[in-house]
Amino acid sequence: MSQATGPTPTEVMFRADEASRRLGIELVEHGEGTAVLRMTVTPAMVNGHGIAHGGCLFLLADTAFACACNSHGPVTVAAGADIVFVAPAREGDVLVASAEERTRFGRSGVYDVTVRRDGDVVAEFRGRSRSVRETTARETPGTTTKESR
Repeated sequence: MSQATGPTPTEVMFRADEASRRLGIELVEHGEGTAVLRMTVTPAMVNGHGIAHGGCLFLLADTAFACACNSHGPVTVAAGADIVFVAPAREGDVLVASAEERTRFGRSGVYDVTVRRDGDVVAEFRGRSRSVRETTARETPGTTTKESR
């Protein structure tokens, strides 16, 4: 961030992301359609099998996805996402999620995120994004109208 230009859309969104900050997720770097985030697996993130809970891995990948797809400016949300767990992560592991835009079309986009530990792949995530429009007096937040599709 530079004093002359102010915070980027990614920085603004990430600063307001209470869930990610409470898990200790750090925004390492970001650019147009890209983001790199880091998280250390804590004891609170470990499931009954002694490995990192899949929901915590998904949240890390989803946050990297959100940072990448919001880099362009309009408020953008997930339209859907999938994750493949490749290897377990354990308490103390430092995970790095790298997000990259694959394509944008209209108000939609596709982004891939790879979560790694020491260079080894832990999970692969694909997110589908949708830029949202401001609601009007005719629309209620949370509803879909023909005009908002």
